Amino acid sequence: MANRLEAILEVKRREIAALKKTRVRRYREPRRDFAAAIAQHGVRLIAEIKRRSPSRGEIRGTLDVEETARTFERHGASAISVLTDRTFFGGSLDDLALARRVTRLPVLRKDFLVDEVQLEESKRAGADAVLLIVAVLGRRTGAFLDRCRALDLDALVEVHDERELHLALGAGGRLIGVNNRDLERFEVDRSIAYRLKPLIPARCISVAESGIASRSDVIGLADAGFAACLVGEALMRSSDPGAAIDGLLGRMPVGQAP
Repeated sequence: MANRLEAILEVKRREIAALKKTRVRRYREPRRDFAAAIAQHGVRLIAEIKRRSPSRGEIRGTLDVEETARTFERHGASAISVLTDRTFFGGSLDDLALARRVTRLPVLRKDFLVDEVQLEESKRAGADAVLLIVAVLGRRTGAFLDRCRALDLDALVEVHDERELHLALGAGGRLIGVNNRDLERFEVDRSIAYRLKPLIPARCISVAESGIASRSDVIGLADAGFAACLVGEALMRSSDPGAAIDGLLGRMPVGQAP
């Protein structure tokens, strides 16, 4: 099977070459605190806007970003993740800007960031936080974290194994995302989160990503010590994303008496 990550990165290199030739207005709204939003008492949900993926194909082709973002907020999500890659995931920075405009929640840009100019682009688009993937950045992770601090962006540093976690911590990452999905074959192994969590220092805020679809999944990850879960496909495939959030968080549907 071809390495999907390398195919994605090749497209990113072409996009960056074009990006460096453009000039875009600067975003002036104050940043919303992504880290604080997901570090509150009890496991928190980062709800993701995701149209499709290379491994799963179309997930939600017809997507009203405005209504989806408002539904996420109304049903108790603590933050919103927006997949902005267009070629492989069908997203855009316009989706991110709209989600932020119609809610009060902090918004994470989830994309394959390989050049610091993309951090500036993220800030201009209104992102409060960005995803930094150690499998992509390697030893450049520290430089990207430094640039995020200079731009007043939170950074969720994503790891998949012990080596990447060591790099993330050595680079100064304090928001650590453990992704159960590998980036070469896009296959999910739910044991990864449980294996790596004991290695994450208590000073860090830890987020579990991928393969989370039920209340029992959330409870297990909360018991393991994760502060938040990032959930996309389970919400996007649901005919009622709000009810899906209620189920994940163990809450009664909005307006229903206990």
